[in-house]
Amino acid sequence: MARFATLTYASAVWDGPATECEDAVLGHAKELDRFLADIERRAFRMAQIALRDVDDALDAVQDAMLKLARHYAARPAEEWRPLFYRILQNGIRDVQRRRMIRRRVMAWMPGTRQDPDEEAQDPIETAADPGPDGAQCLMQSQAMERLEESLRALPARQREAFMLRNLEGMDVAQTARAMGCSEGSVKTHYSRAVHSLRERLGEVW
Repeated sequence: MARFATLTYASAVWDGPATECEDAVLGHAKELDRFLADIERRAFRMAQIALRDVDDALDAVQDAMLKLARHYAARPAEEWRPLFYRILQNGIRDVQRRRMIRRRVMAWMPGTRQDPDEEAQDPIETAADPGPDGAQCLMQSQAMERLEESLRALPARQREAFMLRNLEGMDVAQTARAMGCSEGSVKTHYSRAVHSLRERLGEVW
C-alpha cells in the first residue's frame, strides 16, 4: 500500500513562530507518518471486508489518510485514530451508496448481462496449485472465508464496532468517537456482533 508524505499538510496547518516551524512540523509529520504506516494494513483489511473489492478498499483507505493529513494533522496524536476510522467508515458508506445508484442505473441499460454463449472458465483448471501443505492451507483459507462472510453478514454498525475493538484494539471510548455514537451504543453493537459470530462460527472457530 502506498505511503503518504505528510510534511506538506502539516506545514499548512502549523501556525507557530517561523523559527520553530521547521523542527515542529518535521517531528509532527514523522509522527503522523508512523501512525499511518502502523494502521494502513488493518484499515485496508477492514475496508476490503466491507467493500469486497481490493481497488475500492485501497481507494477508501488512501482517501481517508489524505483527508486526515490535510484536515487534522495539527490535532493531538491521540485523536488521530478515532478521527481516521470515522473518516474511513464515512468513505466506505459513500462507496456503497455509489454502487447502489450504479446498479439501479445499470439495471435499466441493455447489454449488461453476461453473454449466454460465452464459455465459462473451468474452476478446476483455474484453481491455484495448493502445494505440499495444501490441505492445511485450504482449511485455514476456508476458515478465514467463513469469518469474512460472517463479518459481511453483520449489520454495518455491528461490524464496525467488532472490527475496531478487535482488529484495531480500540477501547470503548475510542470506538465511540470513531463511530460517532455513545459508549453504550458501542457496547450494544459489539455484544450483538459477538453473539452473531459465535452462532455462525461455533463449529469452525
